Amino acid sequence: MSIHLETDCVIAGGGPAGLMLGLLLARAGVDVVVVEKHADFLRDFRGDTIHPSTQNILDELGLLDDFHARPHADTDRVTLSWRGTEITLADFTRLPGRTRVLSFMPQWDFLDLLADAADRHPNFLLIRSTKIERVIRSGDRIVGVAGTGTDGDVEIRARLVVGADGRDSTLREAAGVDPIVIATSMDVLWFRLPKTPGDRHPFVQAGDGLLITIDRGDFFQVAHVIGAGTWAGDDRLSRMKERVARISPPVSDAVDALVLEDVHLLRVRLERLRRWYTDGLLFIGDAAHAMSPAGGVGINLAIQDAVAAARLLAPILVRGETPRPSDLRRVQRRRSWPTRVTQFVQRRIQGPLLSTGSRRMPVPLRLLGRFGVLSRATGRLVGLGVRPERVGVESLRRGQSVARRTGTRSTGLGQMSRRSASSSEMP
Repeated sequence: MSIHLETDCVIAGGGPAGLMLGLLLARAGVDVVVVEKHADFLRDFRGDTIHPSTQNILDELGLLDDFHARPHADTDRVTLSWRGTEITLADFTRLPGRTRVLSFMPQWDFLDLLADAADRHPNFLLIRSTKIERVIRSGDRIVGVAGTGTDGDVEIRARLVVGADGRDSTLREAAGVDPIVIATSMDVLWFRLPKTPGDRHPFVQAGDGLLITIDRGDFFQVAHVIGAGTWAGDDRLSRMKERVARISPPVSDAVDALVLEDVHLLRVRLERLRRWYTDGLLFIGDAAHAMSPAGGVGINLAIQDAVAAARLLAPILVRGETPRPSDLRRVQRRRSWPTRVTQFVQRRIQGPLLSTGSRRMPVPLRLLGRFGVLSRATGRLVGLGVRPERVGVESLRRGQSVARRTGTRSTGLGQMSRRSASSSEMP
């Protein structure tokens, strides 16, 4: 069985960028299909740091209370313990707006929140278990995507194709687009540690390396920064245990029980596309710029890409027009600068994150510990980002009004269930 659809916009990738863009376009009155290769969102060790900037966007959309109702943990400060001396790295308590906390929510819960909100709109469709494998061209223009679902071939034609399928983007490969790779000096090991009632660990511990500990309620999720390419050799697990025990002696017993299969390697990549678009196709999120996990900013930059893209492109799509390359260029011009600045900062802090030799706290950390105003400044930078985006709800409402007046709708969606579905569930 094959599936053929026509719609206004097709988005490859049901991650934070893809689902947020799908939600915003659907709210504006645009017919949109999001294609996700997995059957669900249940994948561990994905980014799950939801910054105040993203929560402000959820507040604009009326979704913040729903967000708060789902499992998560909040902190109004990011602290670091340097060989037992605790300092505040970022203070969010003075931020403008309703949200003044950094939240940790498993990414599958966050994606479910976005998917549930988008699913309330009859012009939104999420197709699961379907892998995009190639682009469809008409001359030099990309006019759709094709791939394989659980029951056969899938072909979706659209006036706009968006690649939001992550740093290993198959759509990027299919379109023949290669990123600029920026040298990195670190990788990250992820693992879980058991938690008993009353257990507490500093969020960030440093001095003999770096350890980040996220309290998940019934366990700790831990990230350990290591040198790029050093997770090798038969003794790699024992070397990791020794390092972690030096950084945080209280966790040494729990870490000693780990086996090799418990440790997951994330190879850190810093890269970005020179050009985020071609005629008919736009890349956003990790597909446009892979970020380091430093600061946990990946989700939030991806969300802000989606907001900017929706604000700039929804008015064009609801008028029944096709975005031109110059329209897509406006999205890149809006989001390229904050991407470059963030990646520059991430590169600069790689050295301190890997530092193991010095017994003396680095000067920037000593200054943060001494002057509270600096931690509030870093709180604003981390919490809101270099260029925070706003949805502009009124503009989306105007888009909905235009769609109702013009009757702009693509064929195909009306023949399918409005509920999120895998290809096997579709007629």
